[in-house]
Amino acid sequence: MKKGIKHLLGITVAATALLLGVANTAKADTTLTVGASAEPHAKILEHVKPELKKQGVDLKVKVFNDYILPNKALANKELDANYFQHVPFLDNWNKKNKGTLINVGSVHLEPIGVYSKKYKSLKDLPKNATVYVSSNVADYGRVLQIFKDAGLITLKKGTNLTSATFEDIKTNKKNIKFKHTFEAKLMPKLYESNEADATVINANYAVQAGIDPTKKAIALEKKNSPYVNIIAVRKSEKNNKAVKKLVKVLQSKSTQKWIEKEFDGAVIPATK
Repeated sequence: MKKGIKHLLGITVAATALLLGVANTAKADTTLTVGASAEPHAKILEHVKPELKKQGVDLKVKVFNDYILPNKALANKELDANYFQHVPFLDNWNKKNKGTLINVGSVHLEPIGVYSKKYKSLKDLPKNATVYVSSNVADYGRVLQIFKDAGLITLKKGTNLTSATFEDIKTNKKNIKFKHTFEAKLMPKLYESNEADATVINANYAVQAGIDPTKKAIALEKKNSPYVNIIAVRKSEKNNKAVKKLVKVLQSKSTQKWIEKEFDGAVIPATK
């Protein structure tokens, strides 16, 4: 009888341990799917995967090669979050698409830059120079600020840079012609083709194409820019525990130091 009770207790303990093990395994297998640009976003996410795994989050990274699909995929619940854009871009997308995506954390800044194979500085640009800019409206204010800081243009009174366009230019002393009908991902190829006098390229596409912004750009966006890259989610997911863990790890001192060292100034930590 005693042996039977002991045997029964043993089975109960084993079953309990098994159930606890299953529960722990289930907890450790929380999957978080994040859409990201290849460089530097996906690379940064790959770097934090091991730490998130320790915290019970299995991070899956889906790489996108444009700025159009990541927000659509997030809104359609194909992703849990995305990491490729700044707040003005997100605001513009929400406005155009009646979206409700939100920012849950800043990670880094990719300084947009002006590149030229013909001239060494913006002030060297000749009269009637042609400058190629992408069709990404959310970046126009960034471009205008760079040329304004160089003393080449002035802006109309009351211009809001986060929503500015080239129509907001008041004076343009060199009559620079800004052509802005190109996809952002094509800008490195246009720079290499040497068609324009200067070409504006987002840092992620520059890095992806092997172009070092700190060495090749003739002008770079200043470090105090408000265009930091963020983690975006659907409004309903703002309290998602896995997302909160992701943001915390990305904003940690160790990750931010790694970003600074890995990209050698081409990507700037947001919390530095």
